[in-house]
Order: sequence, then C-alpha cells, then structure tokens
Amino acid sequence: MVKYSVVIGCEVHVQLLTKTKAFCSCENRFGGIPNTRVCPVCLGLPGALPVVNRAMVEYAIKAGLALNCKVASVTKFDRKNYMYPDLPKGYQISQYDIPICYEGYLDIESDGSTRRVRIRRLHMEEDAGKNIHLEDDSGLSYVDFNRCGTPLLEIVSEPDITSPEEAVSYVQGLKEIMLYLEISDCNMEEGSLRCDANINLHIEEGGEVFETPIAEVKNMNSFKAMKNALHYEVERQLKEWREHRYTLKDFGKITRGYDDRTGKTILQRSKEEESDYRYFPEPDLKPILIPEELIREIRQSIGELPREKRKRLISEYGITEKDAKILSSSVALSAYFERAAKGYREPRKIANWVITELGGFLNSEGISIEECNLPPVYIRKLVELIDGGKISGKIAKDVFAEMTRTNSNPEEIVRRKGLSQITDREELQRVVKGVVEGNPKSVADFKGGKDHAFKFLMGQIMKVTRGRANPRIARDILKEMLEDD
Repeated sequence: MVKYSVVIGCEVHVQLLTKTKAFCSCENRFGGIPNTRVCPVCLGLPGALPVVNRAMVEYAIKAGLALNCKVASVTKFDRKNYMYPDLPKGYQISQYDIPICYEGYLDIESDGSTRRVRIRRLHMEEDAGKNIHLEDDSGLSYVDFNRCGTPLLEIVSEPDITSPEEAVSYVQGLKEIMLYLEISDCNMEEGSLRCDANINLHIEEGGEVFETPIAEVKNMNSFKAMKNALHYEVERQLKEWREHRYTLKDFGKITRGYDDRTGKTILQRSKEEESDYRYFPEPDLKPILIPEELIREIRQSIGELPREKRKRLISEYGITEKDAKILSSSVALSAYFERAAKGYREPRKIANWVITELGGFLNSEGISIEECNLPPVYIRKLVELIDGGKISGKIAKDVFAEMTRTNSNPEEIVRRKGLSQITDREELQRVVKGVVEGNPKSVADFKGGKDHAFKFLMGQIMKVTRGRANPRIARDILKEMLEDD
C-alpha cells in the first residue's frame, strides 16, 4: 500500500466585464462573427501602441482586496514571449515580478471544517485568440482573434490544496466572489472562468518523500470535469510511480489536457519554465502608481462578501445554512430576500417562497433576479394572506402565478378573482354534506378502516370549492359527519 499525499495548486483565469479590451477600445464581448472586433492594437500590428484600461486595474484591485491580498503601490506590465497561432503579437502583455496584488488567501469548507488556501499573486494580463478546429475530415483549423486583448486576472494559489474536492471548493469560492463583485460573469462554458491545476503526489517510502512529476491539467470547463480530471490524474500518477518510479527531478513539469469524452488526461507537451518566456518590461507601457486613496475607495465599495453574508443571514433571520448559501449567491438575490422579509416574523417562510417559487419562475423564464419586476413586498403580502387564513397554500401558488404575469398586488388578485378562503362553517357543512352523500363507496371504505378514503373525500371537497375551503375547518366537519353517520 503506497502512502501518499496529494498536492494541488491552481492557476485561475477570470475574464473581466469591462466595456472595452485591456489595451484598446475594441468592444469586450463574447462571440460574434470571427475577427470583427479587432484593431491594430489587439492584433499586434507594427506601430500600434497599447493604452491601459483603467477599469481593468480597478477591478484587479477590487478582486485582490476581496481575496485578502496586499496591493502594490507600484506595478508594471511585462512581455511574456511565446509562439502560438492564437497569439498574433508573438507575445502576451502580462505581469511578471511586480503583480498588482499578492500574499492573499481564501478560506474554503472542507469535510465540515474551514481550511485556508494561500494566494501567491493576482495579476493582470490580456487573453489570446481562440483556435477553432473543424470536426470533419478536412483537418482544417482557424483562428478567431475576437478574444485577443480581453482583460484577464490570473489568480495563482500556493500548493495548499490536498484533494480534487478541495480544488473544486476553492475555484467555486473564487467564482462566488467574482460574481458578487460583479467584475466577471464566470461562465466556464464560454471560457470566462478557466482553471489550470498543477498536481503531483508526495510519496512516503522507506523514510523518504518522493515527488512525482507535476502535471498542469488544462481543458477543464466545468466543476465536474475538474473533479474527474484530478481524480484521474491521482490514479495515473500512482500507477506511473508503481511501474516506473518517475520523480519530479527526472521529468520536471508536464502539461496534460483533459478529454471529457474519455475521462482521461492526455500528454500535450513538457511544461515551459519562466526562462522560456523571456520576460522583460513592456516598453510601451509606463509603470502604474496606485495611490492609497484609490485603494481605500475600492475597499469601501466592496461591502459584505458571501461568506460573511451567509453567517449574518443565518443569525439574523434564522434560516438554514442551505437556504443562506442560495440566497447569498448574488447581491441582488440576497437584497430581494431581505426586502421581502423586512418586518415579517417568520423569515424562513419568505426564504422558501423566494428560493422555490420565485427561483422556479426565474429559471422557467430564463431571466435573472435583476430582470424580475415583481416587488419583494408582494411576496411578504402573499405569505401574510396564507397566515391570516384568507387563502390556502394551493391557492397561493395560483395567486403567485398571476402576480408574475401581471405584477399585481396579491390582495387585489384575491379580491378580483374571488379566491378568498371559505371559512364560513355553515357553507362548508353544505359542501361537505354534498360530497359525503355523493360518494357512498368512499364513506364505506373509510368506515372499513381505509385511511385513503378520507384523503379522497377531502380532495373532493377542495375540488368542489376550487381549493378555497379552509382545510382545517373542512377536515373537522368531514370527520364529524363520518363519525356521526
């Protein structure tokens, strides 16, 4: 039995939601007709000069502060030289020895406890283009340069992660914060959140510790793919150790791509070292001075982050941790819930309606909470109608559906459609009597000890009253009539 530990460090790229690209005025947007959102700057044509996008710098500072990083008072850009078809300049404008943010951390949940993952650096850079490989017999490939120059943050962790599950938790935590700061949409399918994971094993044997070659795993475009790829890599490295005893000293670092169809990683190339990139200061961009006043302003704009908000929602509103996690997934959703729950004595009920009913509506319509026009107070008014016995839970769902269609006040809908609950005992006695007399077999079944017959009769009562009968009063009357009969 081989005794080993897993060591993982993550390099996460986050595309920023700036209006324009990192160093030019081209529109920063996903997709579109290939090679239509380009200019001499992002194509690297001779004589074109880059200009730093201020929003990119401010977003980088904001992300760094949210990740507990220190912010450099002076930072600069560097040229990272390498030759790929999707990099038209033959180099990437990035940051090397003076990143804008450094020495941060992110706390993650692991096996019911909290673990801290240190963040080595957070730096700015531009994205490359995109290679498009035709899935036919032609074997042709094309390059779309629209993505060239898209502003990126690269967030590099220390190798503090000890399992694929922790790696997923870490990247999910980063995604949650980036979404909360509203600086990226973090769409993994579109490539606006990408993670490369460096993984190897530390194997204990004979009183010594051996390190297997580090594999940088790429092409993981979902959290499921990330988890599967890293689990595969652990097993592959274990097998390779048993068969060949390869070590980090023997082979250094390699790059492997994950194939989602096979569930395996595939060797792509040996990993470049820093010296291979021939970094040197970007001659066309001056160093950037970052004043303390700007850092203070951005720090004040961050507000409450998801982790702190979850704790507060649980303590202040008494909702479950599960509900708090859903509600804190976006600033807009948590704000909607808090406005709906304001002044209401049982916030858990409001949370349930916001998560289940409102969430279901948003999903079915394909819209976000920001696009929802339904006032939060209407949710509270609807729940209060149920509490007051004016409508049943079933009717409430019909009222809610009408609310989403018309943006009408639930009280007005109940009045207009005559949906108020029937609580008059004499009226309900007449209804119940008619149901009992019209269903002699079910009455006999009940008297014969078949409990389902009672439920059937209650269903008939609700059907006759179109769901308006007060369930408690109707149940009592039905029970009395069946026992007296």
